[in-house]
Amino acid sequence: MGTHPCPPADGSVKDLSSAIQAWLLKADLCHFRRVREYKASHFKQYPPGTRRVYSYFESRSGSVYPEVVFFGLQYFLQNYLQGQVVTREKIDAADDLFALHFGGRVFNRAGWQHILEKHGGRLPVEIRAAPEGTVVPESNVLMTVENTDDECYWLTNYLETLLVQTWYPSTVCTQSRAMKKLILSYLEKTGDPTQIAFKLHDFGFRGCTCPEQAALGGAAHLVNFLGTDNVAGLVMASRFYDEPMAGFSIPASEHSTITSWGEAHEVDAMRNMLHQYPTGLVACVSDSFDIFRACSDYWGGVLKSEVLARDGTLVVRPDSGPPPEIVPKVLELLGEKFGTTTNAKGYRVLHPKVRVIQGDGIDFAMLPKILDTMTAQKWSADNIAFGSGGGLLQKLNRDTERFAFKCASANVNGEERDVFKRPVTDGGKKSKAGRFKLVRGEQGLKTIPHTAPGDDLLSTVFRNGEVTTRTTFAAVRERAELT
Repeated sequence: MGTHPCPPADGSVKDLSSAIQAWLLKADLCHFRRVREYKASHFKQYPPGTRRVYSYFESRSGSVYPEVVFFGLQYFLQNYLQGQVVTREKIDAADDLFALHFGGRVFNRAGWQHILEKHGGRLPVEIRAAPEGTVVPESNVLMTVENTDDECYWLTNYLETLLVQTWYPSTVCTQSRAMKKLILSYLEKTGDPTQIAFKLHDFGFRGCTCPEQAALGGAAHLVNFLGTDNVAGLVMASRFYDEPMAGFSIPASEHSTITSWGEAHEVDAMRNMLHQYPTGLVACVSDSFDIFRACSDYWGGVLKSEVLARDGTLVVRPDSGPPPEIVPKVLELLGEKFGTTTNAKGYRVLHPKVRVIQGDGIDFAMLPKILDTMTAQKWSADNIAFGSGGGLLQKLNRDTERFAFKCASANVNGEERDVFKRPVTDGGKKSKAGRFKLVRGEQGLKTIPHTAPGDDLLSTVFRNGEVTTRTTFAAVRERAELT
């Protein structure tokens, strides 16, 4: 058995008690979720006389998408920061945990005790933020944080770790909106733009690291679209953004429900889908054995009359092979069997009883490859919808939009001072200095000094333990809408 790599010299640090272990096992990790371990020691590192620390959050220049949709802060405020979040039990547990972790007592017990006794365990900070759903160009302030108690100057950046996690829902929302803009451009060229709301479906829950990530990413996607199979995202939008039902789905098969019938009875499995769901949209995965046989011999052959007689639309799902090659072949086979019409824009549209959904390999880079091929072959984008899992919720990170949280101003001994970094090794990491506001001008949104004229879009959303401003999901959607 190994020993602690840095045991205390005096042997005074006891092992975690059974009570603390039980507390940790209950997953009541709210206190630790707010901090990277090295921040526990930062309260001693500020200049003597520091009273206030003012920091900001932004998407730095050079990001993948030149503008970001700010989303998700309200969840973190309500779920982790509002109300009494500091208790004696948490202080004791944190003190012992960090003592074992660092090999000595570095935890700011007195500071947290001050918050418990003076503020009833409520966090003395003010958070100002852009309205969620606002589309903000890169390199602009999205949120500012400042302590409201001079004794708690160390608290502002202590909260960075939790607050920066808004990078995830903001990045998913940003990417989803970019995918929406891309698909819409093809609909405008080849088909009906009013169909856009259901053109990208969330298939991503199973690929997420945990249900919380699925909820955050799922809700972020629903800011832009109405299609989802991610129930956690629905719950998130309902519980934290007051949206009764943010997204919708249809009955759909998976491979197990088709292959369990056996290859010889695949057509019976498909017929069962038509009979079990006699009305409305129904989707059926069709590549379990031979997607081309499924389209020509089954859907377009044995089952054709039932498909046409059914009161609804069959959505055929190919799920393997190179999508830019497979999708046009599937469209051609279905077109041969069910017929097509040519719309006013000169592009072919399948019989209204049949459509296609491509749910394998879909991300921002794949979409134009499929749609370009379809367009070149005179197929309208009306014929297809997309499902995305990892490409929607997983193939991104904090550096996708280069999110950063930095101190920009501090009050030391009553004197306000600008704070910034300017590394000679990387000009892209230069941070802003001073206090700011976000204003809307002739050229769009812009960050300017707080003393400059202009109405500030940043407003107080959290102060001293209370969420002071809430937004609805409907309002978020309205702000993020493509114009």
